[in-house]
Amino acid sequence: MPSQRRSPRNGPGSGPRSSHPGVRGSRPRTGVRTPQVRSDARTDPASTQVRPVAGTRRPRFTGRAAVLVLVLAVLTVSYASSLRAYLQQRSHIGDLKAQIAEREASIDQLEREKRRWDDPAYVKAQARARFGYLMPGESGFEVIGADGRPLEAQASLNDPDEVIRTVPKAWWTAAWESVELAGNPPPPDQEPADLIDGTRQ
Repeated sequence: MPSQRRSPRNGPGSGPRSSHPGVRGSRPRTGVRTPQVRSDARTDPASTQVRPVAGTRRPRFTGRAAVLVLVLAVLTVSYASSLRAYLQQRSHIGDLKAQIAEREASIDQLEREKRRWDDPAYVKAQARARFGYLMPGESGFEVIGADGRPLEAQASLNDPDEVIRTVPKAWWTAAWESVELAGNPPPPDQEPADLIDGTRQ
């Protein structure tokens, strides 16, 4: 059979070969591929940890917080009961001290009264006031009220506001008043028209 020669195809790789074996044809390429960095098959174990998302919040009330609140509540209740008992005891002690002071004051008063009865003059005064006893040679008087009953002796004290207070005068004022009184003597007092017994002069 006759040998058939095939003509070289004008394809993308059928250009004229260069004299240099390692250099291909100088046909420009339409697209340039960027080199891609291959990721290592082995991954870092630290990078596999799940990191919390910034948007999510952890619950504030945890188990430890609940236990802490429970312990604080128990301590508060125990201390409150102890404080209440302490205050009650202090109040009771204060009342007892007041009663003791009152009893001591009453005892002191009774002791003073007992010492008074050791005085003969006090005994005589009490016998005269309570029973109307008199010593030999004495005369007794008794004031009777409008209802015919004897009046008991009562001691009364005046109000300090009712007491007339004299304002001290300067010495020159007193001297001038004496000079005026010497120059102008007061008129003589007139005798009353009625005497003490009710008769007229």
